[in-house]
Amino acid sequence: MEWVVLGLLLAVMAWIIWTYNLFVSLRHRIQAAWKQIDVQLKRRHDLIPNLVESVKGYMKYEQETLTKVMEARSRAVSSAGVKASAEAENVLTQTLGRIFALMENYPELKANENVLRLQEELTTTENQIAFARQYYNDLVMRFNMRQEVFPASLVAGFFNFKPSEFFNVAEAEKVTPRVDLKFGA
Repeated sequence: MEWVVLGLLLAVMAWIIWTYNLFVSLRHRIQAAWKQIDVQLKRRHDLIPNLVESVKGYMKYEQETLTKVMEARSRAVSSAGVKASAEAENVLTQTLGRIFALMENYPELKANENVLRLQEELTTTENQIAFARQYYNDLVMRFNMRQEVFPASLVAGFFNFKPSEFFNVAEAEKVTPRVDLKFGA
């Protein structure tokens, strides 16, 4: 009988250790995933001034829009934390969408190789951000769900694990503005 109790206690201890280590592992994976988002956001932030500089000469009457993009970029660069970063990036995406929409009114921009290259780089970066955000949010969902499921919730509560924040995109931002910069359109 003592062996059975001892075996049961060892099994419970092993499960607690395994569950704790799983929480720690998920937390570190979430942090690493956030760093990947951060890398892509920095790349995006670095491309935006080049795009604004490239279109500035053509879009003389759109200086207010260009200023708003740079202000939104500045807020995005200085934001800290998942929620603040998501909100700032949503505003930046909105203002970038306005530039791309306005570019339709400038045929010479459609022919500018530098602008086309920058737009392609931004599109690639946006896709990488979306992929990194999806991976991050998947990990957050697993981590948060594991904390709520019994009996793992007991370990999470005892060791004071807290839910992580999702990197959310505002509903209005989920639709990517379509821009066609083909010649003769």
